[in-house]
Amino acid sequence: MSNDVSLDINQKSNPIQTVAPPKEDNNMLRATDKITALYCRLSVEDTKEKDGKDDPSNSIQHQQIMLMEYAKSQHFPNPTFFIDDGYSGVDFSNRPGFQKMLAEIEAGHVEVVITKDLSRLGRNSSLTGLYINYTFPQYGVRYIAINDHFDTIDPNSTDSDMAGIKNWFNEWYSKDTSRKIRAVNKAKGERGERLTTNVPYGYKHDSDDPKKWVIDEEAAQIVKRIFALCMEGKGPSQIAALLEKEKVLNPTAYKQREGRKTPHQTPENEHRWHESTVAYILEYMEYTGCTVNFKTYTNSIWDKKQRENPMENRKVFYNTHPAIISLEVFDKVQEIRQQRHRRTATGKSNMFSGLVFCNDCKQKLYYSTTSYFEKRQDFFICSTHRVNKDKCSGHYIRAVVLEQIVWKHIQEVISVVTRYEAYFRSEMEQKLRMQSEESLRLSQKRLAQAEKRIGELDRLFIRIYEDNVAGRLDDERFAMMSKNYTEEQKDLKAEVMGLQQQIYEQEQQAENIEQFVQRVKRNSALTELTPYALRELVKAVHVDAPDKSSGKRRQKVHIEYDLVGYIPVDELLKAEQA
Repeated sequence: MSNDVSLDINQKSNPIQTVAPPKEDNNMLRATDKITALYCRLSVEDTKEKDGKDDPSNSIQHQQIMLMEYAKSQHFPNPTFFIDDGYSGVDFSNRPGFQKMLAEIEAGHVEVVITKDLSRLGRNSSLTGLYINYTFPQYGVRYIAINDHFDTIDPNSTDSDMAGIKNWFNEWYSKDTSRKIRAVNKAKGERGERLTTNVPYGYKHDSDDPKKWVIDEEAAQIVKRIFALCMEGKGPSQIAALLEKEKVLNPTAYKQREGRKTPHQTPENEHRWHESTVAYILEYMEYTGCTVNFKTYTNSIWDKKQRENPMENRKVFYNTHPAIISLEVFDKVQEIRQQRHRRTATGKSNMFSGLVFCNDCKQKLYYSTTSYFEKRQDFFICSTHRVNKDKCSGHYIRAVVLEQIVWKHIQEVISVVTRYEAYFRSEMEQKLRMQSEESLRLSQKRLAQAEKRIGELDRLFIRIYEDNVAGRLDDERFAMMSKNYTEEQKDLKAEVMGLQQQIYEQEQQAENIEQFVQRVKRNSALTELTPYALRELVKAVHVDAPDKSSGKRRQKVHIEYDLVGYIPVDELLKAEQA
């Protein structure tokens, strides 16, 4: 009978496999019921250990053959495979094969653990040493690393003495590999090469160049619809529910229907859209035709958790592929997303929700309705007044009245812009310049002060650290002061970002007016106010408290337009007529 070992294993279906021992070896199983754990591990980096070339000696199948032959030759009982294919050796907790083997060890079912070498067990010197020197002996488990000639049955051997050095070298190899990969990715990212390999919903690979993205028209229409629905004031949960109701395939089901690879499993309900999926699409800047690199980062090779990188640390490269959504619409949607508003208990909504503010306390006016209200009875009321009537007066306005006032003003703006475009441009440029000069000066002054204070806090932190080390400042006082300095610096950095954005916007006046004019032109044929047009043109509506001094209820509404602020339509018309 041949002694060759043949293993028929489907590695993709199950990362943990058990191999039953051959019948002819039953005589060596009688001594114990415990198993011999044959542990195999392979990561992407481990396949390229020799001058960057593929190393077939590390393949899972090669490891299986080697371990089984060794177990048979040494007459180890009940050989059982535990396999982690595609898992890093740095972390032990996320390896299903290792965790299954560890559970068997802790249950007292394992006699011996065998690996090809020490690096297969792990590339974290501290944890690898902990398992070899503490965990395995604690449960009476013998450990063997074949190629490293390591066997815990003989702790006095010179190979055993070298194990610590080899484990350190294996860890160093992982760190070195990680550094090289990070350096390569950083260089690629800095050059504008796309770092992600996943093609987002709405795009597909170019058949002539797989590195390029082209628009997938069918999916792109759904992406456009999602953005349009958000512009109309609908939130991710409402959009998801609508798409599911209309039987639209979700991204995973759509890609699988098209025969494309996807990391996700086949969904039970192919029309079920999750709120998080819609939110992800609405925040995915690549739909504007740009490449965004370094969106996430990890702290180290030990901590693989993906953390979101702040915008200033990302690299954005524009016009790298066809756009599905304009940058203007994308920016407006991000602004709308920040103005999230609560839904009423009745499920009814209003296009002005999230846009209306009290002109005194500056808080939002909440949309109020009931199931038995007619539309003309729905109203907006100051959120501060509703909670505490003494803090703010009742800024109450009916929704239909608000819509009439705003729609009338928008019609007048459309009329002025379309009839007197050049005049409108020149007057608004002058108005914005006069408004922004003082504001710009104050913003720049405050920015300089904030940046100076951030530098002072850095120096103060170094000083109190030195005082703490020298014993001039006790630990409790140091902890309190460092916490205060850290919080102040965090707040200042956030303020600096806001000021920089304000200054940038103030310096873009001509461009802002141009964008606003183009938006007005797009809506020049409107016959009624739509949620999309409202969100595209209006940034906020500020409502005064009602004035009843004349015996009649009068109320002023101030409309702040996006990009250009307040537009004095009456003054423009009078000046033009004069």
